[in-house]
Amino acid sequence: MAFKLLCIATLALANAAWTEQQAAVTANPIRKVVGMLQAMEAKITAEGEKEQELFDKFMCYCKNGDAALATSISEAETKVPQVTADIAEAEAQVTQLKADLKSHQTDRAAAKAAMAEATGIRAKEAAAFAAEKAEIDANIAAVSKATAAVEKGMSGSFLQTNDAQILKQLVQSSSSMEDVDRQDLTAFLSGSTSYAPASGQITGIMKQMQDTMEAALAASTADENNAIKSFDGLMAAKTKEVNSLTKSIEEKMVRLGETQVAVVEMKEDLDDTSKALLEDKKFLGDLAANCAKKTEENAANQKLRSEELLALADTIKILNDDDALELFKKTLPGASAFIQMGVNAGNQRQQALAIVRASQGSGRPELNFLALALQGKKLTSARSSR
Repeated sequence: MAFKLLCIATLALANAAWTEQQAAVTANPIRKVVGMLQAMEAKITAEGEKEQELFDKFMCYCKNGDAALATSISEAETKVPQVTADIAEAEAQVTQLKADLKSHQTDRAAAKAAMAEATGIRAKEAAAFAAEKAEIDANIAAVSKATAAVEKGMSGSFLQTNDAQILKQLVQSSSSMEDVDRQDLTAFLSGSTSYAPASGQITGIMKQMQDTMEAALAASTADENNAIKSFDGLMAAKTKEVNSLTKSIEEKMVRLGETQVAVVEMKEDLDDTSKALLEDKKFLGDLAANCAKKTEENAANQKLRSEELLALADTIKILNDDDALELFKKTLPGASAFIQMGVNAGNQRQQALAIVRASQGSGRPELNFLALALQGKKLTSARSSR
């Protein structure tokens, strides 16, 4: 078996010599093959280290990602019912705010209507008081002038004035005056020559009339002042109510808008959280399977890579062995012999490949790699084909 391996190594050297025609004939072909195998060994080792680094990172994610996903799922499961409750509460607030706004707007409209109605009534009352006051003032003035004229003995000239006519109409329309007094004043104001009452009696009646009218005017004035006071109080209260309702309406409209926006945002958040929860649960379920699959693939690759490295190490050891070196020297006595071998390198490569294939069942994995080298293939392609 050792002799066959040496022969195979010799034929491999011949193949290397054929492909390296520009190299010097004095170069050691054994060292070239060893160098090629060592380069393959280094490349496989580097690839293994890089692959292991990627695998370690993936497994780190498998370990930490599992906990992170579990935390994310737990948080989402806690958040979903909480956000749902917040949405229900906010929607209830929206309903209440709308009802409050409607009530406030109705109350404000009623308050403004009451203010408008009270303003109209006050205007009518003020106009009625002004007319009544003007009439009473005119009557008082007429009575006052008549009294002064009688007291000065100028009743004749007074009877010719407009004030006398006003006083006469007043006497005739007065319901509070006694009939006897009305008759005496009517006769006096009519200028009847058959009637000559005492001046003191006439002035007494007229002063009594003036007192009565002044008392009536004072009562009307007091009622007007009370009405004005009540109106002012009502208007102040209603104005305060309208202002308060207006402020509440403005504030609740702002709150309503903000709450409605918050409801939309919370619904979007709930939708995003629910979708993320489903995705996290699905990914967590797949993560275990993916990590297990990746672990199996890594173990298989490591085993295969170890076999490749072991085969390369064994082959390099054989080529570096002193006995092998002596055999190669005997087989390759000089440059001319080496060149002569290169002439039939194709046939020798086929013969070497046949020997290798016949010996592959002997439990020496390095023969597989020599077979690949004789066929011009790379170890990495063999690994991928497996």
